[in-house]
Amino acid sequence: MQYLSILEALGGLGVFILGMKTMSEGLQKIAGDRFRRHLERIAGNRLTAALLGSTLSSLLQSSSAACIITVGFINAGLISLYQALGILLGTGIGTTLAVQFIAFKISSFALPAVFVGVCLRCFLRRRRWVNAGELILGAGLLFLGLRIMESNLQPLQEYAIVFTHQDMFVSKRIAAVLFGATLTLLVQSGSTAIAVIMALAGSSLVSFETGAAMVIGELLGTSVITAFASIGGTLEAKRTVFFYFMVNLLAVVVVMLVFPSYLSFVTYISPEDIASSAGISRVLANTHTLFSIMSAVIFLPLIGFFARTAPRIIPGSERASSVEARTVFIDPRVLNTPPIALLQARSELRRMAGISLTMYSEMVEQFFRYDARKAVGIRQKENAVDILQRDLTDFLVSLSRRELAPEASMEIPVMLQLIGELEHVADQSEAVLDYLRRKKEEKLLFSNAAMTEIRHLARTVEKLVDLAVETMDNPPPDAVEQGRSLRDDVGRQREAMLDGHIKRLSAGKCSVRAGIIYADMITAFVKIADSSVTIIETRKEFT
Repeated sequence: MQYLSILEALGGLGVFILGMKTMSEGLQKIAGDRFRRHLERIAGNRLTAALLGSTLSSLLQSSSAACIITVGFINAGLISLYQALGILLGTGIGTTLAVQFIAFKISSFALPAVFVGVCLRCFLRRRRWVNAGELILGAGLLFLGLRIMESNLQPLQEYAIVFTHQDMFVSKRIAAVLFGATLTLLVQSGSTAIAVIMALAGSSLVSFETGAAMVIGELLGTSVITAFASIGGTLEAKRTVFFYFMVNLLAVVVVMLVFPSYLSFVTYISPEDIASSAGISRVLANTHTLFSIMSAVIFLPLIGFFARTAPRIIPGSERASSVEARTVFIDPRVLNTPPIALLQARSELRRMAGISLTMYSEMVEQFFRYDARKAVGIRQKENAVDILQRDLTDFLVSLSRRELAPEASMEIPVMLQLIGELEHVADQSEAVLDYLRRKKEEKLLFSNAAMTEIRHLARTVEKLVDLAVETMDNPPPDAVEQGRSLRDDVGRQREAMLDGHIKRLSAGKCSVRAGIIYADMITAFVKIADSSVTIIETRKEFT
């Protein structure tokens, strides 16, 4: 019978997770795109950043999901380490809102809520009512799953050997914390993990003290999930995740050292009786809430210090910092001083050109030896170029609205065109990299002649890209002639390569799928060459 109870409890967990996901989707749809557009704007202040983190965590019904999205914001260059730490510290508070909601134990309304949610979602057409129905349906499934878990865990009380003792020695506390962290890792959601712990405690399968230690371990598990999300990310993301993990680890260690006093304080401020199922769930929810609020209050004032010391604790190479996915030279505060603003824009444009050249050169090296780790770095550079294009374009458009000298007014459209062409070079470089990846994954083979030809074309185009970047700073006197000559050479190589490609296809020396990728690579290199010549000609005309 105990095995049947375990299976039914697992089924209840499945219903709970489905309800959590359904409710999360309903919340996100009701929130709409306006919330997403304001994410970056309100993250500048540490308090509003924490509020943003708690709101995001509440909407997603998962602090781990909110943390992963925050890491994505850092990798995309939308927010800084300072802003990210504020958001991450606020996600724990958002989880407490979901936990407090779960702790109400309104399971008697579970099935009516499912009925109402299904009616609204399936029988009404207005989007607002459909989204509301999805939200109500998710809430009903959530409480139904919780009720199923609790009812099927209660018969297992006699088998609970590991966590039945009331004496909480240090080793047992550590084991409970690690269990809570592991559970969070397994279900990938802090709210879900705490709901499971509530069900265990409500079924008397674990004691209140053990459940409280597990609840505190949830935050540690969320930190590990966030660390996994930063693998392959930017240096800024790794620094943020490191500090977030250390903050949570320190908070857990401190609470564990004063654990009996902490529990006494929680039970003192909680009027509920831990002898009942609803009472112990409420006190466990309060345990998590108090812990999250204390962590935010203590560490939020320190995020400025963390941001300043991050480069010293986790240093990065010059090369790594040069491709940070954010602007380095421009500052919107100097827009009222157009000459300085224009100098800043030129410096940022040169930096963007350098990143595009580095990205292209690293992509060409992949033809000689493909390296998946370097491919990730190349894609990060393309992401940095996209961000620079966005921010630099916004900066120049804002600058164009100021009173400018005639020469400056003429230079801004030129710079905007150069930005677009550099971004096009980066896009096509990433496209070639994607073709290479597909060639590797699908195990497609190029003939020796085809591989030699495309490597030669890549090197010829590299000379053009190098010349274009050089022209951005100090254009050679004959830059236009060199550029056009190299482009003509690229055109001749393209015609010869396509002719040889058709002959190989006819002779059966090349498969159709490999031939398509080969032709797409040639087209991408020609587009890079055209953009490079456009950069050279545009820059030379303005000189």
